[in-house]
Amino acid sequence: MTFDKLPENFAVTRDALHQIAFFAIAPARYEAVGRMGLKAAPGGFGTPEFDGQVARVEGTLLVHESGGHVATQDITTVRAAAEFFGLDYEVDWFPDFHDPLAAVDPDQALTVDREAALALGEWFGFGFAVLNRLRRHGRDGDDVSEVQLWPEHLDPATELGDRERGERASFGASPGDAAHPEPYLYVAAWSELDRSNDFWNDASFNGASLGYASLREVDDPVDRGLEFLLEGYRALHAD
Repeated sequence: MTFDKLPENFAVTRDALHQIAFFAIAPARYEAVGRMGLKAAPGGFGTPEFDGQVARVEGTLLVHESGGHVATQDITTVRAAAEFFGLDYEVDWFPDFHDPLAAVDPDQALTVDREAALALGEWFGFGFAVLNRLRRHGRDGDDVSEVQLWPEHLDPATELGDRERGERASFGASPGDAAHPEPYLYVAAWSELDRSNDFWNDASFNGASLGYASLREVDDPVDRGLEFLLEGYRALHAD
């Protein structure tokens, strides 16, 4: 796997698809089975199979698989996306989020570029590949969580380590945010860190990050990404 330069409108597309993930795709799964985690999918992201259905994004299309039939629709607005998946648009569809995504006008036309959407899907596929390899390195006694793409942050993540010993952290693959214009891998510790350790390099949260530009420089981003995440895991255990 190698990474190309990101399309210029990657961030705009990412933010538009975040609205779709949070207000249309995750609620479709949650309403049916009480779970909201998403996963990487061909050309984008979507739900695991639930109640005989899959709701997903592929490039600039909404895709709804149900009962052996596949329906598609161009992405236009958040409300239209929710209705395509059989929902009424709701802002507060799950009241217990600590940091829910801020809603845009649900009837505002969304800008989604196909190449940028595909690049986002490639990033999510990379994230799941690295994080699933990381899970195999947990030690005895670790509580290792399933890798899921969380709709409020739009990032694949897993958790490893013992919380009582101050060794637990979230490990993830963010597609970028206000503090990071490009995607990045991260280790976000659940406990206080020793910042004299240069590994803990990110000032915007309690942990460390490895950016997209650094991953583009190596021959095998998956190996480099796993090395970075394991360095964080070991640093927490050493501390």
